Amino acid sequence: MTLLLDEIARATARLAEAGVASPRADAEELAASIHGVTRGALHTLPDSAFDARYWEGIARREAGEPLQHITGRAYFRYLELMVGPGVFVPRPETEVMAGWAIDVLRDMDVADPVVVDLGTGSSAIALSIAQEVPQARVHAVELDPGAHEWASRNIKNLDERGQVTLHNADFADALTELNGQVDLVVSNPPYIPMSEWEYVPRDVRDHDPARALWGGGDDGLDAMRIVEATARRLLRPGGVIAVEHSDLQGAPVYWIFSEENGWRDQRNRRDLTDRDRFVTARLTTE
Repeated sequence: MTLLLDEIARATARLAEAGVASPRADAEELAASIHGVTRGALHTLPDSAFDARYWEGIARREAGEPLQHITGRAYFRYLELMVGPGVFVPRPETEVMAGWAIDVLRDMDVADPVVVDLGTGSSAIALSIAQEVPQARVHAVELDPGAHEWASRNIKNLDERGQVTLHNADFADALTELNGQVDLVVSNPPYIPMSEWEYVPRDVRDHDPARALWGGGDDGLDAMRIVEATARRLLRPGGVIAVEHSDLQGAPVYWIFSEENGWRDQRNRRDLTDRDRFVTARLTTE
């Protein structure tokens, strides 16, 4: 066993003791980031290449700092995004919703579909759609100055075809010039009720921006209601929405997109753990 692999084993034990959910993966990812290699190449590094800064990274993770803040990167579908303090770290479960949206756009009988991502954060969803649906025109909306800065960096770095337009705006009244013209709205809004504060993992609660977490109202769904109203304004007749929620909110979010509000084909959809994760609906054509 090389020195680095031995140190990774020690780091894994420390992270496990600290309650980190994926200690081995985090220990390896930190080692790969600090040594400038892939996780698969860690075993090839000679003992002389070991960088003692590795233990600084382990100490930060042990103290509850998100792995992605330490490495400065987050992976989402086929993207490597820049992230750090001030922006919500994209989660794997959101990749399922993004994939659903991409499949729907590919199947649309629309030459250049118009997409709006409400509350884009790091721009993970917007950039994934742009990368995988080359004909799409994507408008990404973000109000928070810190998150907007991270989105701007990622779009500048990854939007090779210039498909994504970033708007520094409140999604409650953004993009009025597109009213009735949008083919798909997608959103991962804040949806956690404050009553759940003590149950939110420490690295999320203490490091992700509050504006991206707490949805407002007793049920945490006030922001969701704003997304619904904005989507109803933006979408063309027959346009589609996909919106993420917690695994316990499928039923109430489903009813936010009610027939009385002009929606049809409402459906709860599940993530990779087979839990309710996002609702989709279509705006009526009448």
